[in-house]
Amino acid sequence: MFRRNGVIAGIAAALVQASGAAAQAPSAARAASQGSEDRPVITAVEATQPVRLDGSLDDEVWQRAVPASGFVQSEPAEAQPATQPTEVRVAFDADNLYIGAFCRDSDMDGVIISDIREDFEWGDQDAFQVVIDTFGDRTNGYIFSTNPEGARADEQITNEGREVNTSWDAVWNVRTQRLADGWTVEMAIPFKSLRFNEGVQQVWGINFSRRIRRVNEVTYWSFVPRQFRIARVSLAGTLQGVVAGASSRNIRIKPYVLGRNVRPTGGASFDGDADLGVDAKFGVTPSLTLDATVNPDFAQAEADEQQVNLTQFSIFYPEKRDFFLENSGVFYVGDASRSVVSGSTSTAPRLDTDLYYFFSRRIGLTPDGEPIPILGGARLSGAAGGLNVGLMTVQTRDTATTPNNNYTIARIRKAMRNNTAFVGGILMARQNSDVSSDYNRVYGLDANVRLWGVDFSTQYFDTFTPGIIRDKSSFRASSLFERRQAYSGLTYVQIGKNFNDEMGYYRRLGIRKYIADMGLRPRPQVLQRHGIREIQPHINWNYYTDFAGRYIARNFHTAFAMTANNGSFVDISLQSSGDTLDRPFRIHRGDPPIAPGVYRWTEFRGIVRSDASRLLSGSVNWGLGQLWTGTQRSVTLTATLKPSYRFRTSLGIQRTSASLDAPDIDFVTAIWTSRTNYSFSNNMYLDALLQYDVDQDLFNANVRFNLIHHPLSDLYVVYNEQRFTTDPTMTAGRGLIVKFTQMFSF
Repeated sequence: MFRRNGVIAGIAAALVQASGAAAQAPSAARAASQGSEDRPVITAVEATQPVRLDGSLDDEVWQRAVPASGFVQSEPAEAQPATQPTEVRVAFDADNLYIGAFCRDSDMDGVIISDIREDFEWGDQDAFQVVIDTFGDRTNGYIFSTNPEGARADEQITNEGREVNTSWDAVWNVRTQRLADGWTVEMAIPFKSLRFNEGVQQVWGINFSRRIRRVNEVTYWSFVPRQFRIARVSLAGTLQGVVAGASSRNIRIKPYVLGRNVRPTGGASFDGDADLGVDAKFGVTPSLTLDATVNPDFAQAEADEQQVNLTQFSIFYPEKRDFFLENSGVFYVGDASRSVVSGSTSTAPRLDTDLYYFFSRRIGLTPDGEPIPILGGARLSGAAGGLNVGLMTVQTRDTATTPNNNYTIARIRKAMRNNTAFVGGILMARQNSDVSSDYNRVYGLDANVRLWGVDFSTQYFDTFTPGIIRDKSSFRASSLFERRQAYSGLTYVQIGKNFNDEMGYYRRLGIRKYIADMGLRPRPQVLQRHGIREIQPHINWNYYTDFAGRYIARNFHTAFAMTANNGSFVDISLQSSGDTLDRPFRIHRGDPPIAPGVYRWTEFRGIVRSDASRLLSGSVNWGLGQLWTGTQRSVTLTATLKPSYRFRTSLGIQRTSASLDAPDIDFVTAIWTSRTNYSFSNNMYLDALLQYDVDQDLFNANVRFNLIHHPLSDLYVVYNEQRFTTDPTMTAGRGLIVKFTQMFSF
């Protein structure tokens, strides 16, 4: 047993000491972290001759352009010059913005490339990134990433990375070349792939980043402190001189044709059918886009990965459908998230996952993840009249178990105080299309402000459902203080017992929740000399009560972690948990349920992750201690093999054995998971996800082939299989789906 008051006092003292140390950081870092307007500037040069996109920076325009250089480290030696020089030039013509970069490297044999798939994982290899803030609001933007083999990844960021949409896709191209003394990048980003304010000459925010993986070095042109990443566009430099091309109609039409042949598990025969649909995009203005979809199908989306669940709540699965992912940040309402820090990792959650006000998986999917047919939908998003706006409506079809419903979301946000404060509102409504009295409406207001380096956030929501008139609102307020060597956050959440947000995700009703999230990130020189880059003692404590102050639940995560120079990671934690059951809870299929009551338990947890850039890497996540009325031992093992940047495969197991006293239960659960990816080229991939649930003797396979035959145009071939391995009389469920899309641009 540890003394909580002593721990809190110790952490508070350490936070004060760490913030004082941060105050002694170099002046360049201090100015950048304070959002100084003394920013680096780069001027784009107009190309008078066609630019050959071949990765060679020998075009005439590159000779005239003045390079951006003098990159500064964020990792490992913060605010110090980069160990390997990088030069970046910017050019444009009537149609495209061009980025040319020369990433010099004195050890080209040490360059690490581990992936060339679309939207590749850039953190575990050498990479070059550019973020472009086309509205110049120092808040939102686009990130384009590549590696020495010319892989492409693009992201859309909202509110300085509070929401990062990695599934956003744009039409753009890149070519690279590997030389004896470095590697070069040549990007062409069409203006019609970006949104920006009208005007002849643009002034945008821009920043460049480079990662040298063998030494885990991250550098920026416009300095970004190590507690942030490139999405912190308030720290970006300035791009001037761009004369955007004539305003395009920006019309894209993307029809699809699909054929499927499916036999359900236990079924007698296959059932084949075909389908048609279309997605369309129209630029209402250069900064406002209308998206529409008719009869959408998401057969190509990756299957959900099964997980062992020992809680009374449903598992949170992320959204994977393209229509709902694109521009999803426009509809985000929530706290300021703690940054994904380059070179450090924390097992404590960065966001409160107990309450998502808008969770798009509530539309067109059952609670079990089965699709509900969608007739069509439309989304209007962008900037208008000084506001960030979002409007989405989706109409579902009726099925044997669900009626046809309309889902509508309207969102506005207004920037204030030089983009250091935001106020907004949101309306969400579900309406049964046949029964006018069957509806759910949710209204919300939110505000975010940054003062003295602290992010303050607050949200108030009220819900309206027929027959519910009291205790139907929620409120959340939070603060986040983040510096190089320390962070701290406090959050208060209140959810009424009749709160009913049918497009949200939440676990408990009638509760008050108190969150303390604090940690240190010191880097003692003595440890760095022994390969330890950073130590990270941290806590994430969650405490729940009802409105009368009675205890409901707790989750006290107290941990000590270390990150090595090569990216490997160790975390040891003490988890003190508790929960209240209002009704019987069946923890294991086939066994009697746990009785209602108040339960508390403690366990030790550990995580070890090796250097993910190596040929063979792995991770171990283990737990040992109490669980509900007994004890448990759990382990998750994963091994990953990457013999080349074209091929990777991993094998993992989640296994838990538990013994409970009341009721008397002994059980073992285990899920095996295998993932294999092969990249034939930058535009052709094969992915396989195989899963086996030992407890249910259930095997699932999801194999997907993707050929990008033209920009944003795909051929998908998807094979699914499900079988129970212990019942030879039950036929396996199998399905083959072929989907072809073609994007037409006007």
